[in-house]
Amino acid sequence: MTSPDLHAWPRLVSGYRRSEVSAVVGHGAACWERATQEVLRWGVKTASGFSVDTPGAVSAGDRVVVTAHFLGVRVLEPVEVVTVVQEEDRVGFAYRTLAGHPVSGEEAFIVHRVGDETRLTIRSLTGPASEQPWKALYPILLLLQRVVRRRYLRSLR
Repeated sequence: MTSPDLHAWPRLVSGYRRSEVSAVVGHGAACWERATQEVLRWGVKTASGFSVDTPGAVSAGDRVVVTAHFLGVRVLEPVEVVTVVQEEDRVGFAYRTLAGHPVSGEEAFIVHRVGDETRLTIRSLTGPASEQPWKALYPILLLLQRVVRRRYLRSLR
């Protein structure tokens, strides 16, 4: 749904809050190589304060548990990698949330370059989880998601 393979993300999915944010990671071939390696090894998540139970290279179909650490609280976030993109100027992946995750939806981490510039783009579709207490906490989770996105955008610099 987050289409990490597409340069322009079409508005085809409804029922979710849609977000797409980007930031420059750096310039040059060395930056590109480092960023592409990191994004495909959960580097955006781990550099943003999360841990991953299997932090190796991502593969479509992988089911992993990401753990959020926030204000002394640990929250388990089960996810499944739905697609991996490895193109000459575009590398990344998307995962969908599984039962038990605080929200419902999909998120993509995409490293792409134009000329010498390397950028990180985060795409997400977010809806309330069906289970309590997460469903009731959804408005607060949306605020936390904004903080986390800012961390993501700084993660590969």
